[in-house]
Amino acid sequence: MNPLSDNPLRSRADLQTAVSQLFTPLKPYFSPGAARVLPGHTAALYDNHAAGLEGFARPLWGIVPLTAGGGNFADWDLYRRGLTNGTNPDHPEYWGGPNNRDQRLVEMAAIGLALALVPNEIWEPLDEQARQNLVDWLSTINQRTIPDTNWLFFRVLVNLGLNHVDAAYDEAALHAALDRLEQFYLSGGWYADGANDQRDYYIPFAMHYYGLIYAKLAGTHDPERAQRFRQRAAEFAQDFIHWFAADGSALPFGRSLTYRFAQGGFWGALAFADVEALPWGVVKGLALRHLRWWGDQPIFNHDGTLSIGYAYPNLNMAEQYNAPGSPYWALKFFLPLALPESHPFWQADEKPLPVLPTVKAQPHAYMILCRGEDGRHVFALASGQHEPWIRHAGEKYAKFAYSTAFGFSVPGGRRGLTQAAADSMLALSDDGEYYRVRERPLTADFDHGALHSTWQPIPGVTVETWLIVNPPWHIRIHRLHTDKPLWSAEGGFALDRTGDDPIARAGLEQAEESLAWARYPAGGSGLRDLLGARDGRILRLDPNTNLLAPRTVLPTLVAQHDPGEHWLACAVLADPDVVRWQKAWEQPPALPSWFTNSDNELEK
Repeated sequence: MNPLSDNPLRSRADLQTAVSQLFTPLKPYFSPGAARVLPGHTAALYDNHAAGLEGFARPLWGIVPLTAGGGNFADWDLYRRGLTNGTNPDHPEYWGGPNNRDQRLVEMAAIGLALALVPNEIWEPLDEQARQNLVDWLSTINQRTIPDTNWLFFRVLVNLGLNHVDAAYDEAALHAALDRLEQFYLSGGWYADGANDQRDYYIPFAMHYYGLIYAKLAGTHDPERAQRFRQRAAEFAQDFIHWFAADGSALPFGRSLTYRFAQGGFWGALAFADVEALPWGVVKGLALRHLRWWGDQPIFNHDGTLSIGYAYPNLNMAEQYNAPGSPYWALKFFLPLALPESHPFWQADEKPLPVLPTVKAQPHAYMILCRGEDGRHVFALASGQHEPWIRHAGEKYAKFAYSTAFGFSVPGGRRGLTQAAADSMLALSDDGEYYRVRERPLTADFDHGALHSTWQPIPGVTVETWLIVNPPWHIRIHRLHTDKPLWSAEGGFALDRTGDDPIARAGLEQAEESLAWARYPAGGSGLRDLLGARDGRILRLDPNTNLLAPRTVLPTLVAQHDPGEHWLACAVLADPDVVRWQKAWEQPPALPSWFTNSDNELEK
């Protein structure tokens, strides 16, 4: 059941309706005391009480702006009752006192926003004891250790909310958090999410998103910081636009992709803070096309609740911190509903993407983004990012390429190539059975305009990789050093194989010496060995490994290698337009001249 199926998602009124449509399927899952919402039975690394709080709080990201902007929400009584019981230490549904680094601290942020924007619904109707319990519970965020990341903004939002209702708050803690967040700023609108190399969606839908809320709510009291937040977001928008294809789809990359249309929440946050980083029609088009793209995907459970997954329900791709209510962070998208209909964001006509360059290097993200001629396909070459502890971290950050049209895959296991699902990766094995891939680059830089990295998948094995843009292709070159015999398999882009049934017979595949390709209704995908050293193979990957399509094929080049040094090189092409793919496939690129000289020994 798709609760958005009859919603055109084009106007402010449509989005107001969408919030209610997304919330209604959750109502049967409210606990008797209304403090917990668990629309499923899977678990996260935190306790079920915290997971129930998460399911309760995250819909507020949409409900609060809806109400603040004059929209109708008929179930505030549930939230008032839940807040009263969840913060009452004597009630059976008490959420519990947060510990250090506790998930409860995350969910406080939505309540802080509610206090700031709709105190008439969530504060003023509470009795004196309920108010005090709420203040006491929220105030623990100022005494607990929190991760030195975007979590610092949760402390900011809670204190902003408490201050707005004239409750006791900690101004020193608020400003200390803001000062620390300043240290994560890089340049050109980019932040790091803490002292690390991550440049994923937490930059737009956390660092900038919360900063823009602060700029709007505290701008008169802290004008210089508010202006910095606005200016940085305006700069970031010039890069972030390149992550979106013409149909509204965004580049699948990194962690927390189950938050889905939170990917586009940045565009509405610009409007909320009155930052016209791009013409309002362009911003509105970016936002609403994105939401409509998601509205067309089978992302809902049978009861209309949001599933864990990406373009379909898929626990295989989930992180350890994805509980049944986690996907409702997607409702951060609806922040501009707090704005009146008269705001220029809502008054503007949707505009298509402006003309964008085919190739855009983004050094802060360690990426080179490439755009097809009609903008339907965006892919990024990537090197340099990593995340050490989440599930499938290597696949989410360290693949060679990521695509709006073809997604990426996570392994079903490591035994055999169909389990390994090594699309856009070079997979290596020292036993021919278990395969390892690039998970954490040892070094990463730009070399002759290419992304260059070194990595070590297996003890005694070192790989040096260059990723080179040659639109619509890209070229990969590897220098492999090994002290043991190896098996290798290099995958292109995984391709949706819908249509491979014996009735439709809609697919074509070919694998031979030096090449492998496949064509299905979803597009074409293939790769050519530029040194003639490997054999082609078409792999049918394990189901539910790809984020966009549950069943895929993977064109792959395979070889065996003796101990020593080996050079590998291939050209990779994928396009959702089969006709265009076929034409480009017949015109493969050559190795760049700066790699074919004697210094790099490719001719030896």
